[in-house]
Amino acid sequence: MPTKLEVLLAQIDPSRTLDEVAARVNRARNSFRFEKALITGYEEYEELIGRFFAHIEAQVLRIRPMYDTRAQLYRGRATALLNQAYGSQGWKTAFEMVRTGLEGGLRAVLGAMAEALALEYARNEIRARVHDYWQGLSTRERLAATEEYLGKYGHLLPGELTEGSAARLKANYPGLLIEHPFMMRRMRRLGR
Repeated sequence: MPTKLEVLLAQIDPSRTLDEVAARVNRARNSFRFEKALITGYEEYEELIGRFFAHIEAQVLRIRPMYDTRAQLYRGRATALLNQAYGSQGWKTAFEMVRTGLEGGLRAVLGAMAEALALEYARNEIRARVHDYWQGLSTRERLAATEEYLGKYGHLLPGELTEGSAARLKANYPGLLIEHPFMMRRMRRLGR
């Protein structure tokens, strides 16, 4: 019978979180329709980016699109994603890409947004599962779970987390579990 940790790790495995969410985002991205490949007006750009964000969110989260009533909210969140993807002035950088068609143009900008959204949604799902798991454990079970994780995955972790009594790992164990699927995906890619 699998342990609670093994059940959690199966639930947050990259194939069940990162890959599934990315596939849903890609389907939503591919279903988004736009008229032009070059957008030269800033207001038209804001509108398109906001609608794209709302479309992805509605499709992935299976909710009713609410862009018409919350346009500024979607535009603000899109700005944050573009700044994350392209730096502190990412919103402006993305506009220049869309306006000129350089560096992949509109398709590249929408792709960067979709990728950032996929990571955000997957991380939120993983965080919620880890939180539920952690809150469902007693103090004794928490200590045992950290030891079990250390025994199975300690060899993959940086030495500063595992040295001595692994106090740093134990102090930040839920955070480490949230990062576990990302670590496993990197390891699997290295193995290819």
